[in-house]
Amino acid sequence: MSLYDDAVLVLKGFEGQDELRQAYLDHLAAHPDGMWKACHAGHVTASALVIDPERGRVLLTLHKKLRMWLQMGGHCEPGDVSLAAAALREATEESGVPGLTLLPGGPVRLDRHPIPAPCHWHYDVQYAALAPAGAAHAISDESLDLRWFAYDEVADVADESVVRLLEATRASL
Repeated sequence: MSLYDDAVLVLKGFEGQDELRQAYLDHLAAHPDGMWKACHAGHVTASALVIDPERGRVLLTLHKKLRMWLQMGGHCEPGDVSLAAAALREATEESGVPGLTLLPGGPVRLDRHPIPAPCHWHYDVQYAALAPAGAAHAISDESLDLRWFAYDEVADVADESVVRLLEATRASL
């Protein structure tokens, strides 16, 4: 199965955010290259909020280009066999945490946001990744910083999209 086909199946099975979910499906129907960064009309991305539920905290990255505290994530790559695999790869690469596992049940949220030209939109499919006990992290080339935040600190450092992702993740636990 292609990554495109996986994305369509994942989105068709996603429950909630019906209007936004349909916008993702419509975008992919109109753009067979809509999984890739080269699609300037917008492209699907995969991200994961790294969470440590036992300690009530999440790991956020201070994104180098955007200079914002965000979940780990980014563009799909040709070697990704699924959206879940892309999200897990991105979370592992950007956090440096080995042994992450995705929260069962598929994505927890969708978030479409504008990005600078030449592209127009990121259609982000958002998962949650559980950190193993005693997880140590390492800053990647894409980050200025990487830090654990208690659940109640996230709203003070991150934007509403990350807060909504944390809320959806906690509701899925």
